[in-house]
Amino acid sequence: MGADKNQFMKALIEAEKYDGPSLIIAYAPCINHGLKEGMGRTQANTKEAVEAGYWHLYRYNPELKEQGKNPFILDSKEPKKSFRDFIMKQVRYTSLQKAFPEIAEELFVKAEEDAKERYETYKKMAEQA
Repeated sequence: MGADKNQFMKALIEAEKYDGPSLIIAYAPCINHGLKEGMGRTQANTKEAVEAGYWHLYRYNPELKEQGKNPFILDSKEPKKSFRDFIMKQVRYTSLQKAFPEIAEELFVKAEEDAKERYETYKKMAEQA
């Protein structure tokens, strides 16, 4: 919800209207993430997750297929903030870096590569007719 309230409302309305089971998957920071800015900033943290490409916003509406449209809609824009800066605002990542610096670096690089690849895959899916 914090990343884009309009996208959240579209997803909610589509899910409610759909005549069948609906699923909404959301990024929800919790106390175990160890947000350095505090839990009072979870909405801002969620927005940063999307802007950094850590989390992507998309919708899938099977009813669009019946209209000859692509049912997959990518609502996220190209990531514009630093993935690394985003994750380093969470104690769960900085504590890993302190305890196992070499392994943490390898995992951080892999996580960023995976997030970029996921975004590119979603982009291709959204471009299909």
